[in-house]
Amino acid sequence: MGEGRATVSKSYKVVTYGCQMNVHDSERISGLLEQAGYVRAAEVDDPDVVVFNTCAVRENADNRLYGNLGHLRPVKDKHPGMQIAVGGCLAQKDRSEIVRKAPWVDVVFGTHNIGSLPVLLERARHNSSAEVEILESLDVFPSTLPTRRESTYAGWVSISVGCNNTCTFCIVPSLRGKEKDRRPGDVLAEVRALVAEGVLEVTLLGQNVNSYGVEFGDRLAFGKLLRATGEIDGLERVRFTSPHPKDFTDDVIAAMAETPNVCHSLHMPLQSGSDDVLRAMRRSYRSDRYLGIIEKVRAAMPDAAITTDIIVGFPGETEADFERTLDVVREARFSSAFTFQYSKRPGTPAATMDGQLPKQVVQERYERLIAAVEEITWAENKKLVGEPVELLVAVGEGRKDERTGRMSGRARDGRLVHFDGGPDAGSIRPGDVVHTVVTYAAPHHLNADGAPLAHRRTRAGDAYEAGRVPRTSAVSLGLPTIGAPPLAATAAVSACDR
Repeated sequence: MGEGRATVSKSYKVVTYGCQMNVHDSERISGLLEQAGYVRAAEVDDPDVVVFNTCAVRENADNRLYGNLGHLRPVKDKHPGMQIAVGGCLAQKDRSEIVRKAPWVDVVFGTHNIGSLPVLLERARHNSSAEVEILESLDVFPSTLPTRRESTYAGWVSISVGCNNTCTFCIVPSLRGKEKDRRPGDVLAEVRALVAEGVLEVTLLGQNVNSYGVEFGDRLAFGKLLRATGEIDGLERVRFTSPHPKDFTDDVIAAMAETPNVCHSLHMPLQSGSDDVLRAMRRSYRSDRYLGIIEKVRAAMPDAAITTDIIVGFPGETEADFERTLDVVREARFSSAFTFQYSKRPGTPAATMDGQLPKQVVQERYERLIAAVEEITWAENKKLVGEPVELLVAVGEGRKDERTGRMSGRARDGRLVHFDGGPDAGSIRPGDVVHTVVTYAAPHHLNADGAPLAHRRTRAGDAYEAGRVPRTSAVSLGLPTIGAPPLAATAAVSACDR
């Protein structure tokens, strides 16, 4: 057996923290390990390899990782040969410090060398010592790596990695590097390959998705890419995340409105409604520019659902600054918002700024923001009661579904809907498409408690029922192929509780 390959009997588990980019990276980690002969561990078993794919954006990221590593130490002591690997943004930042704090860790790898993981595990096993490998730039574009997709019906497709912005609160550019763009043909080839396996929805993914094309000198490349997805037969939904307001152009709005399979949903981070705070954050737009984009989006797509990110308590934020954020929230009428209390991240300019706010001030403003957001999202959701809705049936999106007898799905605008499957509920699978009518609205979800108007079985639902997941194989030049998995990987799928 060559270097980097493990015996079929070895099992693995991947624990993911953080953003969508990390979730997609974890799919690649799983694909690499299965290509190397590992099988996914059953939930009740202690795996032979545990991989933590970490995030460094929030203040408690370090505590969360080291707490979990501490809980895992006695488990490892009872299982000779068990290995622990730490990757992702926190690994890129802390490097060998992780092994110093947790010497029972076997492998530390960064954001730029995910593909090295199987070799590093084998080397650590052979040498009986920790292996730390952190590269400063990509050794291979991540999309060329084998990928074990977690969903039969929806897939992430990276169009770029890294970020060229210099937001003062963000550590990501120093950990992910400068923006690197994939060629449009490579992106579309991966999308077509996923659709060939039955995937109905793709999300185009980038740290700053709408600056796509900067590397090859085409500032209109992202709008062209959205339009090109409209020519892919069988692709029913296209989403993207996350765009930056400074790079948002009218041609993207036109492409969203004119391309039938591009969903009328937009996640666009605001961060603050105060121009003074935006300036301190080094966000190169102002509130009028942000609201102007929303106005254009809604003029072109009146049904568009717009979501956002907001940070409360940035250094120097005054009560007047915060009130301005509330004003923008009320004017924007977001369908939902991800709200965060500012957390100091070492290595960022904001961490050393004057005007760091007391915790109690930040907490009080945070609670007021949540109340304002929920008042708006509830009012916006109530407008949809009595309206028909098309749902892509999802896996495990409703904590109360089992108790209430409902299932869950995502509308085309991204809203979560819990629905009654009616007399044919037993035949509805994740990945199928259901048409129903909204009967109730809450701030964070909708209910549809009447029998569905229609139910369409799909190839994605067939794949879910059969326990198959799409896999992207590692090939040269980033051109993906998806096909029948190797025997070891097939055994892993059949053993999983999916």
